[in-house]
Amino acid sequence: MEIKRVGSQPSTDGSADYFTGAVRIDPLFAAPDPARVFGASVTFAPGARTAWHTHPLGQTLIVTAGCGRAQSWGGPIQIIRPGDVVWFAPGEKHWHGAAPTTAMTHIALVEVLDGRSADWLEHVSEGQYQAAVSGG
Repeated sequence: MEIKRVGSQPSTDGSADYFTGAVRIDPLFAAPDPARVFGASVTFAPGARTAWHTHPLGQTLIVTAGCGRAQSWGGPIQIIRPGDVVWFAPGEKHWHGAAPTTAMTHIALVEVLDGRSADWLEHVSEGQYQAAVSGG
């Protein structure tokens, strides 16, 4: 058994290469080989978001606080709230982040394949982010 004590792993700021706005990443765990899953708690300031990206083995988000947005390429923006669980299939181009006026925190779970867990693409434009939303 291994216990990761709260505060034992430093928070990091989300890189401007992959995020728009203020984003804090708090690592939760990285399973040792042969397992390949890792998790982090990610907090987005109002208006902050990821760039478009994909995951070779998919991604699960568990929203824990606030109000956010998520979108798959070609689909509508969806509102996400605490308790919502979002699954993005392997290779599904998407983004996620906070609502314009409300912060959002989620736990992100991904697996590593051939040394990578994500493929980062272009930033979400302000027009894309401000588009009409669905759901929630």
